[in-house]
Amino acid sequence: MEKTPKRILLVEDEINLAKGLKFNLEREGYEVILADNGQSALEYWASEQFDMLILDLMLPKIGGIEVARKIREENIRFPILILSAKSTDEDRALGLEVGADDYIAKPFHLPELLLRVKGILRRRDWYGEAETEKDIFHFSDMWINFVTGKAMGMRGEIQLTARETQVMQLLVSRKEEPVSREELLQKVWGYISATETRTVDNFIVRLRKYFEKNPKKPKYILTVREKGYKFIRTFEKNG
Repeated sequence: MEKTPKRILLVEDEINLAKGLKFNLEREGYEVILADNGQSALEYWASEQFDMLILDLMLPKIGGIEVARKIREENIRFPILILSAKSTDEDRALGLEVGADDYIAKPFHLPELLLRVKGILRRRDWYGEAETEKDIFHFSDMWINFVTGKAMGMRGEIQLTARETQVMQLLVSRKEEPVSREELLQKVWGYISATETRTVDNFIVRLRKYFEKNPKKPKYILTVREKGYKFIRTFEKNG
């Protein structure tokens, strides 16, 4: 039986770039629907079924940040890849803060973009397994359900995104051993890029806001100098 192609909603108002991306994505076997403004993107998303969204930030009518925010309000797990000329750390942090799974700055390397799209879609069915008790991890008065993404944080119950859940699951699985930024990128995002380790750092900042009483002095999600990050179930005592 022939597989149904994955459907991608591509939101880009630079027509030549949009056509080029559409062509190359379709060569990879994806079905691509193109929207050239934020309003059209939300209308498409509300009326049709897609497997992921590739989203520019600087769009007519409704900006990309607002598009991502509206989608996240309705679906916490829908994969969003931001593709934008805005490339500062602040822009990247804002894009990830509203729930994007990944962020690529323009100009970009096409093979790397295609690799990231493939990685995101490979994880599209990550939540398909049945929930079991062992999928719920408890620490202190908090917990994380690694199947549903629901969690009890320092300030109440929250819903983690797919990427946030995967980062926590990988850290927890290492039993207090450090995990490098490069390994987190490879296993959670599906690629390795020394220039993109800031993406990992931004996610760690968000997770600390959820699970640390004082995110600037973390007790559970620790930075290990020159090695990466590690999770400890009960915080280390000083001295």
